[in-house]
Amino acid sequence: MPNKEPAIAGLGITAQGKVYGKTAPQFAAEAVRLATEDAGLALADLDGLLVSGGLTASLGVDLQGVLGLTDLQVLTYMQGYGSTAAQMVQYASMAVQSGMADTIAVVWADDPLKDKSKSSSAAYTKAASAPSGWRGITAANGIYSANTMYALAARRHMDRYGTTQDHFGHIAVAQREWAQLNPIAQFHGTPLTLEEYHASRYIAEPFHLYDCCLVSNGGVAVIVTSLDRARALRQPPVRVLGWAQSHPGRTGIRNDDFGLVSGAASAGPRALKMAGTTLDEIDVVEVYDCYTYTALLTLEDYGFVPKGEGGPALAEPGMLGPGGKLKVNTGGGELSAFYMWGMTPLYEAVVQARGQGGERQVDKHDRVLVSGNGGVLDYHSTLILGTDA
Repeated sequence: MPNKEPAIAGLGITAQGKVYGKTAPQFAAEAVRLATEDAGLALADLDGLLVSGGLTASLGVDLQGVLGLTDLQVLTYMQGYGSTAAQMVQYASMAVQSGMADTIAVVWADDPLKDKSKSSSAAYTKAASAPSGWRGITAANGIYSANTMYALAARRHMDRYGTTQDHFGHIAVAQREWAQLNPIAQFHGTPLTLEEYHASRYIAEPFHLYDCCLVSNGGVAVIVTSLDRARALRQPPVRVLGWAQSHPGRTGIRNDDFGLVSGAASAGPRALKMAGTTLDEIDVVEVYDCYTYTALLTLEDYGFVPKGEGGPALAEPGMLGPGGKLKVNTGGGELSAFYMWGMTPLYEAVVQARGQGGERQVDKHDRVLVSGNGGVLDYHSTLILGTDA
Protein backbone atom coordinates (compact mmCIF):
# COMPACT_ATOMS: atom_id res chain seq x y z
CA MET A 1 0.00 0.00 0.00
CA PRO A 2 1.21 3.55 -0.67
CA ASN A 3 2.63 5.40 2.34
CA LYS A 4 0.39 8.42 3.04
CA GLU A 5 2.44 9.68 5.95
CA PRO A 6 2.61 13.46 5.39
CA ALA A 7 5.83 15.25 4.53
CA ILE A 8 6.96 18.72 3.54
CA ALA A 9 8.50 18.54 0.08
CA GLY A 10 8.89 22.18 -0.95
CA LEU A 11 9.82 25.48 0.69
CA GLY A 12 9.57 28.95 -0.79
CA ILE A 13 10.39 32.35 0.68
CA THR A 14 10.33 35.80 -0.88
CA ALA A 15 12.60 38.67 0.02
CA GLN A 16 11.83 39.75 3.60
CA GLY A 17 11.58 43.02 5.48
CA LYS A 18 11.33 46.48 3.96
CA VAL A 19 10.37 45.16 0.53
CA TYR A 20 8.04 47.59 -1.21
CA GLY A 21 6.03 47.59 -4.41
CA LYS A 22 4.26 44.23 -3.94
CA THR A 23 0.93 43.34 -2.39
CA ALA A 24 0.23 40.44 -0.06
CA PRO A 25 -1.34 38.38 -2.91
CA GLN A 26 1.75 39.00 -5.04
CA PHE A 27 4.05 37.90 -2.21
CA ALA A 28 1.87 34.82 -1.67
CA ALA A 29 1.86 33.86 -5.34
CA GLU A 30 5.64 34.26 -5.54
CA ALA A 31 6.15 32.11 -2.43
CA VAL A 32 3.96 29.31 -3.83
CA ARG A 33 5.80 29.38 -7.15
CA LEU A 34 9.15 29.22 -5.36
CA ALA A 35 7.98 26.32 -3.16
CA THR A 36 6.71 24.25 -6.08
CA GLU A 37 9.93 24.90 -8.00
CA ASP A 38 11.95 23.99 -4.91
CA ALA A 39 10.15 20.64 -4.78
CA GLY A 40 10.65 20.00 -8.48
CA LEU A 41 6.93 20.34 -9.20
CA ALA A 42 4.78 22.44 -11.50
CA LEU A 43 1.84 24.55 -10.34
CA ALA A 44 -0.45 22.16 -12.21
CA ASP A 45 0.65 19.41 -9.81
CA LEU A 46 -1.09 21.15 -6.91
CA ASP A 47 -4.56 19.95 -5.97
CA GLY A 48 -4.85 21.83 -2.68
CA LEU A 49 -4.26 25.38 -1.45
CA LEU A 50 -4.46 26.71 2.12
CA VAL A 51 -4.08 30.47 2.43
CA SER A 52 -3.53 32.89 5.30
CA GLY A 53 -2.34 36.44 5.79
CA GLY A 54 -2.13 39.28 8.26
CA LEU A 55 -4.90 41.34 9.80
CA THR A 56 -6.19 42.81 6.55
CA ALA A 57 -8.58 41.17 4.10
CA SER A 58 -6.26 41.61 1.11
CA LEU A 59 -5.39 37.91 0.76
CA GLY A 60 -7.95 35.17 0.26
CA VAL A 61 -8.98 32.09 -1.67
CA ASP A 62 -8.96 34.06 -4.92
CA LEU A 63 -5.20 33.42 -4.85
CA GLN A 64 -6.24 30.31 -6.77
CA GLY A 65 -7.05 32.52 -9.75
CA VAL A 66 -3.86 34.55 -9.38
CA LEU A 67 -1.88 31.31 -9.64
CA GLY A 68 -4.05 29.93 -12.43
CA LEU A 69 -4.88 26.78 -10.47
CA THR A 70 -7.88 24.70 -11.55
CA ASP A 71 -9.76 21.69 -10.20
CA LEU A 72 -8.47 21.99 -6.65
CA GLN A 73 -9.74 19.37 -4.21
CA VAL A 74 -8.93 21.39 -1.08
CA LEU A 75 -9.19 25.19 -0.84
CA THR A 76 -9.70 27.46 2.16
CA TYR A 77 -8.54 30.58 3.98
CA MET A 78 -7.50 30.15 7.62
CA GLN A 79 -6.99 32.56 10.49
CA GLY A 80 -5.64 31.48 13.87
CA TYR A 81 -3.23 34.42 14.11
CA GLY A 82 0.29 33.25 14.96
CA SER A 83 -0.85 29.65 15.36
CA THR A 84 -2.13 29.51 11.77
CA ALA A 85 0.95 28.26 9.91
CA ALA A 86 1.34 25.12 12.00
CA GLN A 87 -2.42 24.60 11.92
CA MET A 88 -2.40 24.76 8.12
CA VAL A 89 0.33 22.12 7.97
CA GLN A 90 -1.74 19.97 10.34
CA TYR A 91 -4.87 20.20 8.20
CA ALA A 92 -2.91 19.69 4.99
CA SER A 93 -1.34 16.59 6.55
CA MET A 94 -4.76 15.22 7.48
CA ALA A 95 -6.01 15.89 3.95
CA VAL A 96 -3.09 13.92 2.51
CA GLN A 97 -3.65 11.07 4.97
CA SER A 98 -7.35 10.86 4.15
CA GLY A 99 -6.87 11.09 0.40
CA MET A 100 -8.73 14.40 0.05
CA ALA A 101 -5.75 15.82 -1.85
CA ASP A 102 -2.27 14.71 -2.82
CA THR A 103 -0.16 17.87 -3.05
CA ILE A 104 -1.13 20.96 -1.06
CA ALA A 105 0.45 24.41 -1.01
CA VAL A 106 0.33 26.15 2.37
CA VAL A 107 1.08 29.88 2.16
CA TRP A 108 1.17 32.97 4.40
CA ALA A 109 1.95 36.51 3.24
CA ASP A 110 1.52 40.10 4.36
CA ASP A 111 2.49 43.65 3.39
CA PRO A 112 2.07 45.84 6.50
CA LEU A 113 5.06 48.08 5.72
CA LYS A 114 4.53 50.96 3.31
CA ASP A 115 7.21 53.11 1.71
CA LYS A 116 6.87 56.40 3.58
CA SER A 117 8.94 58.22 0.97
CA LYS A 118 6.29 57.47 -1.66
CA SER A 119 3.11 57.54 0.40
CA SER A 120 1.08 60.09 2.25
CA SER A 121 0.78 59.53 5.97
CA ALA A 122 -2.76 58.31 5.44
CA ALA A 123 -1.43 55.42 3.39
CA TYR A 124 0.60 53.84 6.14
CA THR A 125 -1.06 54.85 9.41
CA LYS A 126 -4.26 53.36 10.72
CA ALA A 127 -6.97 55.76 11.80
CA ALA A 128 -7.66 55.57 15.52
CA SER A 129 -11.17 54.67 16.62
CA ALA A 130 -12.60 54.98 20.09
CA PRO A 131 -12.86 51.49 21.65
CA SER A 132 -16.06 50.54 23.41
CA GLY A 133 -17.13 48.02 26.03
CA TRP A 134 -14.38 46.02 27.74
CA ARG A 135 -11.84 47.34 25.23
CA GLY A 136 -12.76 50.86 26.26
CA ILE A 137 -12.09 50.07 29.92
CA THR A 138 -8.69 48.54 29.23
CA ALA A 139 -7.75 51.32 26.80
CA ALA A 140 -8.60 53.93 29.44
CA ASN A 141 -5.97 52.26 31.62
CA GLY A 142 -3.31 52.28 28.90
CA ILE A 143 -3.83 48.70 27.71
CA TYR A 144 -4.72 49.15 24.06
CA SER A 145 -2.48 46.94 21.90
CA ALA A 146 -0.72 43.60 21.66
CA ASN A 147 2.40 45.28 23.06
CA THR A 148 0.62 46.45 26.19
CA MET A 149 -1.31 43.20 26.69
CA TYR A 150 1.84 41.10 26.40
CA ALA A 151 3.65 43.54 28.67
CA LEU A 152 0.94 42.93 31.26
CA ALA A 153 1.41 39.16 30.88
CA ALA A 154 5.19 39.49 31.15
CA ARG A 155 4.89 41.65 34.26
CA ARG A 156 2.78 38.98 35.90
CA HIS A 157 5.46 36.37 35.16
CA MET A 158 8.09 38.72 36.60
CA ASP A 159 6.07 39.37 39.75
CA ARG A 160 5.29 35.69 40.31
CA TYR A 161 8.67 34.15 39.52
CA GLY A 162 11.23 36.92 39.82
CA THR A 163 11.95 37.01 36.08
CA THR A 164 13.97 40.11 35.14
CA GLN A 165 14.63 42.26 32.10
CA ASP A 166 18.16 40.86 32.12
CA HIS A 167 16.65 37.42 31.52
CA PHE A 168 14.66 38.73 28.56
CA GLY A 169 17.78 40.49 27.29
CA HIS A 170 19.78 37.25 27.15
CA ILE A 171 17.15 35.79 24.81
CA ALA A 172 17.29 38.84 22.52
CA VAL A 173 21.10 38.75 22.40
CA ALA A 174 21.22 34.98 21.72
CA GLN A 175 18.80 35.24 18.82
CA ARG A 176 20.73 38.13 17.36
CA GLU A 177 23.83 35.88 17.45
CA TRP A 178 21.97 33.29 15.39
CA ALA A 179 20.87 36.02 12.97
CA GLN A 180 24.52 36.83 12.26
CA LEU A 181 24.75 33.37 10.66
CA ASN A 182 21.57 33.80 8.60
CA PRO A 183 22.10 35.79 5.40
CA ILE A 184 18.38 36.51 4.93
CA ALA A 185 17.87 37.84 8.49
CA GLN A 186 16.88 41.50 8.67
CA PHE A 187 19.42 42.03 11.47
CA HIS A 188 22.18 40.06 9.74
CA GLY A 189 25.34 42.12 10.15
CA THR A 190 23.98 44.02 13.16
CA PRO A 191 25.13 42.39 16.44
CA LEU A 192 23.48 43.16 19.76
CA THR A 193 24.99 43.36 23.24
CA LEU A 194 23.14 43.17 26.54
CA GLU A 195 24.12 46.80 27.18
CA GLU A 196 22.59 47.86 23.85
CA TYR A 197 19.47 45.90 24.68
CA HIS A 198 19.02 47.78 27.96
CA ALA A 199 19.80 51.12 26.32
CA SER A 200 17.08 50.70 23.68
CA ARG A 201 13.87 52.65 24.17
CA TYR A 202 10.85 51.25 25.95
CA ILE A 203 7.90 50.13 23.82
CA ALA A 204 5.65 49.07 26.69
CA GLU A 205 7.38 48.51 30.01
CA PRO A 206 8.94 46.02 30.71
CA PHE A 207 9.55 45.58 26.96
CA HIS A 208 12.43 47.41 25.32
CA LEU A 209 12.64 47.75 21.55
CA TYR A 210 14.60 44.51 21.21
CA ASP A 211 12.07 42.55 23.25
CA CYS A 212 9.63 42.99 20.36
CA CYS A 213 9.44 41.22 17.02
CA LEU A 214 10.20 42.80 13.68
CA VAL A 215 7.59 43.94 11.16
CA SER A 216 8.15 42.47 7.71
CA ASN A 217 6.72 42.34 4.22
CA GLY A 218 6.95 39.06 2.35
CA GLY A 219 5.60 35.55 1.98
CA VAL A 220 6.50 31.95 2.85
CA ALA A 221 5.03 28.72 1.48
CA VAL A 222 5.50 25.00 1.97
CA ILE A 223 4.28 22.03 -0.07
CA VAL A 224 2.73 19.14 1.87
CA THR A 225 2.39 15.75 0.18
CA SER A 226 2.84 12.07 1.01
CA LEU A 227 6.20 10.76 2.16
CA ASP A 228 6.30 8.35 -0.79
CA ARG A 229 5.86 11.16 -3.27
CA ALA A 230 8.25 13.47 -1.42
CA ARG A 231 10.99 10.84 -1.67
CA ALA A 232 10.74 11.01 -5.45
CA LEU A 233 11.07 14.80 -5.56
CA ARG A 234 13.98 17.23 -5.48
CA GLN A 235 14.51 17.95 -1.77
CA PRO A 236 15.11 15.80 1.33
CA PRO A 237 11.64 15.03 2.74
CA VAL A 238 10.72 16.55 6.10
CA ARG A 239 8.30 14.23 7.83
CA VAL A 240 5.32 15.66 9.72
CA LEU A 241 5.37 13.31 12.71
CA GLY A 242 3.04 14.87 15.25
CA TRP A 243 0.82 17.83 15.95
CA ALA A 244 -1.60 19.31 18.46
CA GLN A 245 -3.45 22.52 19.24
CA SER A 246 -4.50 24.26 22.46
CA HIS A 247 -6.50 27.47 22.61
CA PRO A 248 -6.79 28.82 26.19
CA GLY A 249 -8.64 32.00 25.14
CA ARG A 250 -8.24 33.65 28.53
CA THR A 251 -7.12 37.17 27.64
CA GLY A 252 -10.31 38.82 28.84
CA ILE A 253 -11.01 36.49 31.77
CA ARG A 254 -9.94 37.01 35.35
CA ASN A 255 -8.07 33.85 36.22
CA ASP A 256 -5.03 32.50 37.99
CA ASP A 257 -2.73 31.60 35.10
CA PHE A 258 -2.88 34.35 32.43
CA GLY A 259 0.73 35.27 31.72
CA LEU A 260 1.99 32.20 33.54
CA VAL A 261 0.94 29.36 31.22
CA SER A 262 0.47 29.07 27.45
CA GLY A 263 -1.14 26.47 25.20
CA ALA A 264 2.28 24.83 24.81
CA ALA A 265 1.79 23.13 28.18
CA SER A 266 -1.11 21.13 26.75
CA ALA A 267 -0.26 20.83 23.06
CA GLY A 268 3.41 19.96 23.52
CA PRO A 269 2.98 16.60 25.28
CA ARG A 270 0.19 15.54 22.91
CA ALA A 271 2.24 16.35 19.80
CA LEU A 272 5.23 14.48 21.20
CA LYS A 273 3.06 11.47 22.00
CA MET A 274 1.63 11.43 18.47
CA ALA A 275 5.15 11.60 17.06
CA GLY A 276 6.27 8.73 19.26
CA THR A 277 9.11 10.78 20.69
CA THR A 278 10.09 12.55 23.90
CA LEU A 279 11.36 15.98 24.82
CA ASP A 280 14.93 14.76 25.32
CA GLU A 281 14.96 13.53 21.71
CA ILE A 282 14.20 17.00 20.29
CA ASP A 283 17.33 18.39 18.63
CA VAL A 284 16.12 21.81 17.43
CA VAL A 285 13.42 24.10 18.84
CA GLU A 286 11.80 26.79 16.72
CA VAL A 287 9.37 28.77 18.88
CA TYR A 288 7.09 31.68 18.14
CA ASP A 289 8.85 34.71 19.62
CA CYS A 290 6.67 37.76 19.11
CA TYR A 291 8.35 38.90 22.34
CA THR A 292 11.32 37.62 24.35
CA TYR A 293 8.86 36.80 27.12
CA THR A 294 6.79 34.62 24.77
CA ALA A 295 9.85 32.55 23.90
CA LEU A 296 10.71 32.15 27.60
CA LEU A 297 7.16 31.13 28.55
CA THR A 298 6.89 28.64 25.68
CA LEU A 299 10.19 26.96 26.54
CA GLU A 300 9.00 26.63 30.14
CA ASP A 301 5.66 25.18 29.14
CA TYR A 302 7.21 22.61 26.82
CA GLY A 303 9.48 21.56 29.68
CA PHE A 304 12.89 22.53 28.29
CA VAL A 305 13.43 24.57 31.47
CA PRO A 306 11.55 24.31 34.80
CA LYS A 307 8.38 26.37 35.22
CA GLY A 308 9.19 29.68 36.86
CA GLU A 309 12.93 29.16 36.45
CA GLY A 310 13.14 29.89 32.75
CA GLY A 311 14.70 33.32 33.21
CA PRO A 312 17.82 32.30 35.12
CA ALA A 313 18.07 28.92 33.34
CA LEU A 314 18.11 30.47 29.85
CA ALA A 315 20.54 33.19 30.98
CA GLU A 316 23.10 30.59 32.05
CA PRO A 317 26.31 30.78 29.95
CA GLY A 318 26.32 28.09 27.28
CA MET A 319 22.54 27.62 27.23
CA LEU A 320 21.38 29.69 24.22
CA GLY A 321 22.92 30.96 20.99
CA PRO A 322 25.21 29.19 18.51
CA GLY A 323 27.05 26.45 20.35
CA GLY A 324 24.56 26.53 23.21
CA LYS A 325 22.93 23.53 24.85
CA LEU A 326 19.46 24.48 23.56
CA LYS A 327 19.26 25.05 19.81
CA VAL A 328 16.47 27.63 19.84
CA ASN A 329 15.39 29.84 16.93
CA THR A 330 18.48 29.08 14.91
CA GLY A 331 17.72 31.61 12.18
CA GLY A 332 17.26 34.56 14.53
CA GLY A 333 13.52 34.13 14.98
CA GLU A 334 10.93 36.86 14.73
CA LEU A 335 13.06 39.08 16.95
CA SER A 336 16.06 39.26 14.60
CA ALA A 337 15.35 37.44 11.30
CA PHE A 338 11.89 38.31 9.94
CA TYR A 339 8.27 38.26 11.08
CA MET A 340 5.98 36.02 9.05
CA TRP A 341 3.82 35.02 12.00
CA GLY A 342 4.01 31.21 12.46
CA MET A 343 5.80 30.78 9.16
CA THR A 344 9.01 32.15 10.72
CA PRO A 345 9.63 29.17 13.01
CA LEU A 346 8.23 26.75 10.41
CA TYR A 347 10.56 28.00 7.68
CA GLU A 348 13.66 27.62 9.86
CA ALA A 349 12.50 24.20 11.07
CA VAL A 350 12.33 22.89 7.50
CA VAL A 351 15.74 24.38 6.68
CA GLN A 352 17.29 22.70 9.72
CA ALA A 353 15.58 19.34 9.19
CA ARG A 354 16.86 19.30 5.61
CA GLY A 355 20.38 20.10 6.78
CA GLN A 356 20.50 23.22 4.62
CA GLY A 357 21.25 25.87 7.26
CA GLY A 358 24.78 26.69 6.09
CA GLU A 359 26.80 28.37 8.85
CA ARG A 360 23.93 28.05 11.31
CA GLN A 361 23.17 24.39 10.59
CA VAL A 362 22.80 22.26 13.72
CA ASP A 363 24.75 19.00 13.56
CA LYS A 364 21.98 16.81 14.97
CA HIS A 365 18.59 17.62 13.50
CA ASP A 366 16.52 14.43 13.41
CA ARG A 367 13.66 15.89 15.45
CA VAL A 368 12.51 19.52 15.31
CA LEU A 369 9.77 21.08 17.45
CA VAL A 370 7.83 24.06 16.06
CA SER A 371 5.42 26.31 17.93
CA GLY A 372 2.85 28.89 16.87
CA ASN A 373 1.21 31.42 19.20
CA GLY A 374 -1.72 33.72 18.48
CA GLY A 375 -3.74 36.43 20.12
CA VAL A 376 -2.38 37.20 23.57
CA LEU A 377 -1.57 33.60 24.54
CA ASP A 378 -5.06 32.69 23.30
CA TYR A 379 -4.16 30.26 20.51
CA HIS A 380 -1.40 27.69 20.17
CA SER A 381 -0.22 25.02 17.74
CA THR A 382 2.69 22.55 17.90
CA LEU A 383 4.37 20.51 15.17
CA ILE A 384 6.99 17.77 15.46
CA LEU A 385 9.03 17.41 12.26
CA GLY A 386 11.64 14.82 11.44
CA THR A 387 14.20 13.72 8.89
CA ASP A 388 13.55 10.79 6.58
CA ALA A 389 15.63 8.35 8.59
